[in-house]
Parts: sequence; C-alpha cells; structure tokens
Amino acid sequence: MKLVGSYTSPYVRKTRVVLAEKKIDCELVIDSPWTDSSGVPDLNPLGKIPVLVLDDDTRLFDSRVIVEYLDGVAPNNKLLPAPARERALVKRWEALADGLIDAAVAILLEGRRADGERSEGWIARQQLKIERALAALAADLGDDAWCHGTAISLADIAVGCALGYLDFRQPALDWRGAHPNLARLQDKLLQRASFSDTVPHD
Repeated sequence: MKLVGSYTSPYVRKTRVVLAEKKIDCELVIDSPWTDSSGVPDLNPLGKIPVLVLDDDTRLFDSRVIVEYLDGVAPNNKLLPAPARERALVKRWEALADGLIDAAVAILLEGRRADGERSEGWIARQQLKIERALAALAADLGDDAWCHGTAISLADIAVGCALGYLDFRQPALDWRGAHPNLARLQDKLLQRASFSDTVPHD
C-alpha cells in the first residue's frame, strides 16, 4: 500500500495523521499534480491528491474516502463512531474543516494569477467563508476538550489539519486570538506525533 501526495497538501496531511493514529505502515510517494511530469492523473482521473494505492492496485481518492477506508480496515483506535447519527456528526465536522481548506486553497490559487486577471472580490468571498467556518467550528467546540466525544476522532484530525493549513498559508490571520478554544485544541493536537511529524512545509 502506498500514499501518493505532497508535504504541503492538507488533505494528504489528514490522511497521514490517520495512518499514524491507526499505526498503519504505508509508503509515502511524493508527487504533485502541479508539475508537468506528475503521475497523479494516471492514478486519479481528477488529477488530485491524495491517492491511496492498495496492494491489489485499487486506487482510492478523495481524502474523505481514504480516511474512512483506513478507519474501517484497522480495528484499533477507531476515529469514526458506528452509530449513524454520531458518525454523521463527525463527518459534518470533517466537511466543515475541508470546506475551510477549499476556500484557503482557492485564495492561494487566485493569488497566483497574473495582475489584471486576479479577482479581489473572489478572494474576499473565500476569506469570508473561512471566517464563517472558524466561527462555526469555535461555537460547536465550546468548552469541550474534543470536537466529538471524549477522545480524539476524525473530527479533531480534520479541524487540526485545516487550522494547520491556515498557519502555513495565511500566517497573518489571527484565528488564534479570535478563537482561543480552537487554539487550545490545536496546541493539544500538536503534542501528538501524528501532527508534529506532518507539519506542512515547502
């Protein structure tokens, strides 16, 4: 089994954190879909990472699909609850965190467009999505120690990767000052090897 992706992708990081928390050995193959020589489109027709290539050469893509598979294939350290409602609530946290990342990636890509082609209105719209997502995450977390339940779950992993991506790509955004409860959660997550070993870098 091998995971294809980059060190900078927050979706790849989410998958790597799950692999570490589940104690699943997996080869990491570094490849970026943004390079001309990328082999990613041969593995995922959408040309996106991460891609998990199973031992029988089955390719799984989209981080949500991959992490759910990984949680199911190894019975230890369950990150997704079994009851339908509880599972849906954890997946809701993941959807909100991934949506925050989507907006941050959209800003990054728009910012790379040439002068005159860049839409400041589009960037502002995505930034507003980030601010609303942060406010919703903070409100849902409240004074709880974890996003869902009494231990780390996929909800915390998804939120932690989203916050880490903001630190990486938008270091001037003071989300910690605005939402100290999210900052406490992030600091706690960074004490885990799964998070400290996967901090994004160029």
